[in-house]
Amino acid sequence: MTIVDNAVYVDGYRTADPEDLDETYFLLRQRQGMAWIGLYRPDAPELRSVAEEFDLNHLAVEDALAGHQRAKLEHYGDTLFLVLRPARYLDEVEKVEFGEIHVFTGPDFVVTVRHAESPDLARVRRRMEAEPEFLALGPDAVLYAILDQVVDEYEPVAAGLENDVDEIEDELFAADPGVSRRIYELSRQVIMFQRATAPLTAILQALRAGSPNRVPGPELQDHFRDVLDHVLRLSERITAFRALLQNALAVNAALVAQRQNDEMRLLTESSIAQNEQTKRISSWAAILFAPTLIASIYGMNFRLIPELDWVFGYPMALGLMLAMGLGLYLTFRHNKWI
Repeated sequence: MTIVDNAVYVDGYRTADPEDLDETYFLLRQRQGMAWIGLYRPDAPELRSVAEEFDLNHLAVEDALAGHQRAKLEHYGDTLFLVLRPARYLDEVEKVEFGEIHVFTGPDFVVTVRHAESPDLARVRRRMEAEPEFLALGPDAVLYAILDQVVDEYEPVAAGLENDVDEIEDELFAADPGVSRRIYELSRQVIMFQRATAPLTAILQALRAGSPNRVPGPELQDHFRDVLDHVLRLSERITAFRALLQNALAVNAALVAQRQNDEMRLLTESSIAQNEQTKRISSWAAILFAPTLIASIYGMNFRLIPELDWVFGYPMALGLMLAMGLGLYLTFRHNKWI
């Protein structure tokens, strides 16, 4: 349903539940109260009907229809247009889901246009209806309650992100290959969360101060200040998250470089050890090659081989083998090959 809830309040009490918007407009003019209309992804004709009745600015209406707006507060005469980016933390995928809500408030009306499941505006309405004296303060009281609900729903998001940051700090020294990607993805989540919350400081300060045509009473100013305190503490936490993630990314880069250096050192040591083994094998192969060469020459079946008939030919061949082998051994030993 596009119209989630629709009621007319007089002195803080719910006096009517109109069946459609036309009845709401009629009862509002008749009872001189306050209309609170909650819409969920309305179509253009429905929102334009509200815009015509309450004289909403066409640029703000286009923003509400299109969605994908940044958090902001705009004044159009007696009408305020507020855009908020609520959020909720999804434990199963460890990500933050961002929504969007547009709020139009005037002297006697509040219109909310929601584009996501969050925030729980039904809870806001029940809370306000349970405090009719506070609701009697008018649209600004409803505006405070919506802001307070959105900021309260930020707390579980901050807690979820804080838990993720703590897990990353543990994974840094566990040589987890996926930690770099997780740091990057979590940094994006924190940046998006900061973009959603950062404008609230200026928004709440502006609401507290009011405008020439619309100044909130002391009680509402105190309530806006209380929400502002929550936002400032939340901003400090988000800033700390970003700093921790930047440090984690730097530490991870240093650890990766250190592991690469250790791997290169091990490879170098292994290569050196292999070279030493190659030298030893080559040295012994050369030593064994010398007598093999002499023996192969004298083993050829030729009649006119020198020293073939010499009585000392055989001892000479053995001595030559021994001398060449010993000479090569001493040479390689001197060069520390063996």
